[in-house]
Amino acid sequence: MELYSIIICKEKLLQMKKLILLALFGFLGSYLFSQHEHHAMADTMPKKKDTIQMKPAGKKMTGMDTMDHSMHMIHTMPSHAYSSNLPMGRNGSGTGWNPDASPMYMWMKSTKKTDWMFHGSLFLRYTNQDIFSAGSRGDDEFSAPNWFMAMMNRKIGEKGLLNATAMISLDRLTEGGDGYPLLFQSGETFEEKRLVDRQHPHDLFSALSIAYTQMLSKDIDVFAYIGYPGEPALGATAFMHRVSAMNNPDAPLGHHWQDATHITFGVGTVGLRYRDFKAEGSIFTGREPDENRYNFDKATFDSYSYRLSFNPSENWSLQFSQGFINSPEALEPDEDVTRTTASVLYAKKIGHDKHFSSAAIWGLNDKGSDHKENSFLLEGNYQGTKNAFYGRYEYIQKSKEELDLDNGFPETNFNIHALTTGYNRQIVNFSNVDLVAGTQFTLYGVDKDLQTLYGKTPIGFELYFQLRPSIHKH
Repeated sequence: MELYSIIICKEKLLQMKKLILLALFGFLGSYLFSQHEHHAMADTMPKKKDTIQMKPAGKKMTGMDTMDHSMHMIHTMPSHAYSSNLPMGRNGSGTGWNPDASPMYMWMKSTKKTDWMFHGSLFLRYTNQDIFSAGSRGDDEFSAPNWFMAMMNRKIGEKGLLNATAMISLDRLTEGGDGYPLLFQSGETFEEKRLVDRQHPHDLFSALSIAYTQMLSKDIDVFAYIGYPGEPALGATAFMHRVSAMNNPDAPLGHHWQDATHITFGVGTVGLRYRDFKAEGSIFTGREPDENRYNFDKATFDSYSYRLSFNPSENWSLQFSQGFINSPEALEPDEDVTRTTASVLYAKKIGHDKHFSSAAIWGLNDKGSDHKENSFLLEGNYQGTKNAFYGRYEYIQKSKEELDLDNGFPETNFNIHALTTGYNRQIVNFSNVDLVAGTQFTLYGVDKDLQTLYGKTPIGFELYFQLRPSIHKH
């Protein structure tokens, strides 16, 4: 017993060292990048002898002056990744849309024809999914979920736009192969066993995509997108890229009902935008990523989807989509899924550096033979200058197989509820990096048939630090 305790202690120490090293590398990388950006901007600023002479305030601008001013504004305001005529704030995950008023937490560098954008998030946290030991399936752990992303937009001629995107995650290093504890979560495998009550780690290469958009007019674009991995036209913007979810370290329990295809090894999408309406379709690989988080899975292009999106104003983004997914789960190779989703995203700026964002998302997995499971998510985030308050409510139906239950449980869909409330505060801002500290609680509502395993109302608790880019002042 003493030897076992020593081994466990050593493992915990190694894990803590790993987290500390990650934090140091994050700080160092952010600092070096910001310093490089600062010097680059300083080099491009006019020297004192080159100071531009402004026109007298009372002098009326000529037509040529107005044109020059407008062209300058067009150049300095970056566009959407897949349209030169849409605002940058509409960027979601894959080719999905956010509301135009969405703030962007990123670093940016621009040249005459090219815009570079860098995003990312690193949590250093302790989570306990059942602090009062109401059941036997809760777990606690130190972990560091993370992702890092780079995007490049380059103008091609007068009407073309090229986008390249790369995203990585070090989850496999920080979370291990079985991910982090999350009560009632399910999806994917580890050591050929179903992952239950844990969120799987994301792949090292979470996105490598390229896209080209051709502007036919100010109101009309056509585009093509290829990803390996990438994200098909299915579902709302993935949780990692929703501002309403930016402060919550946990994936939604309905992740595999709503936005799990955000990492798909083999995607091809074509689409058409008319004003604020978009129609797009994809062919993609149905099988979810395998247990080897460092490799590139085989692309089969055996599934397809379509999505209709509409942004009626700068504050709203709506979508409806369906995916016809071939054999998504490795343990159920003969089972296909028809996934239907609908969502409404909202964003509003509230003065200087303050905003509110929310999301309502519904997802249905239909596996045939009257085997249908619904999910619903409602989340919101108020972001002040220093303080943030956020919450998430989820209702989801999960089957006996999904929760890996033995034959003593009935063949039915179990109803699960989860309510999360959280708060965090920015404690340091340096070199365009925010360090925030926060906490959150989750209250679970358990189906009566599951209470022997989970208890009646288990409560989860988390303490965390988060490193992320500061809000971009665009």
